[in-house]
Amino acid sequence: MSKILLMEGNIAERRAKGAALGVRSSSGIYRESLLAHFPTLEIDIFNPEDPIPGRNALSAYDGMVISGSSLHAYDTDFAVTNQIALVCEAAEVGLPIFGSCWGLQIAAMAAGGLVEYHPVGREVGFARKIRVTDAGRDHPMFAAKGRVFDAPCIHYDEVTRLPDGATLLATNAHSEVQAAVIPLGQTEIWAVQYHPEFDAAHLADLYRLYADDMVGQGFFADVEELESYAASLAKLRAEPDNAALAWQLGVDADITDDARRRAEIIAWVETCVLNFGIRHDR
Repeated sequence: MSKILLMEGNIAERRAKGAALGVRSSSGIYRESLLAHFPTLEIDIFNPEDPIPGRNALSAYDGMVISGSSLHAYDTDFAVTNQIALVCEAAEVGLPIFGSCWGLQIAAMAAGGLVEYHPVGREVGFARKIRVTDAGRDHPMFAAKGRVFDAPCIHYDEVTRLPDGATLLATNAHSEVQAAVIPLGQTEIWAVQYHPEFDAAHLADLYRLYADDMVGQGFFADVEELESYAASLAKLRAEPDNAALAWQLGVDADITDDARRRAEIIAWVETCVLNFGIRHDR
């Protein structure tokens, strides 16, 4: 049985706020996604305020996953630096690492790259027309994806400079770095700027959670319009074969098919995690 350390990106206050509104935590939605395809995985959660496990404890894992977060990778708060430190420790142990959004950003910072606020603002809901690069076409992360695809997303910040030795795997018009492989320590990190773990219902919850921002920034005219759109997203999750609703929302199987949407995560587990201990004489 393979064992994964799943790092929750959000601090306790943010997790509590989301829970009070019925929003699944970043690690919660990730855990569901992993177990949907690999039900025998053993998963432990690390929160930003937790002490970093020692290297012997980390060596008991076959991989680490970094979830999303509302934090900023360029800040120096303990919740940020503690997570970056854990990534570095896991890398020194040689653990395979996969990260979504925040995971890409702190991996880049840990390896000497740069993360900054995007001057255009949020990419939210769906990252459109993500294009796999030539390097990405040959990488197992994208073996089950189309050359161009859409994916769930929500982020203000982006990687503006990849670390030395990193390989750009995917890009789009909003953010040049949509996916990359980042070498660090004794491993390499597979990471994406979007959220393959998110389903449409979770996006609906996030719109409601950030309703004031969504309306204030002009994504919706008012709360009523936002709620109508969120309700449609939630309905699509319940009815993934509803072709009319998918057409109205401007999405296709990239979003509605769980295995296709999560293909990067599935590829990482199959390629890097399963039998990790055997390969490393553990």
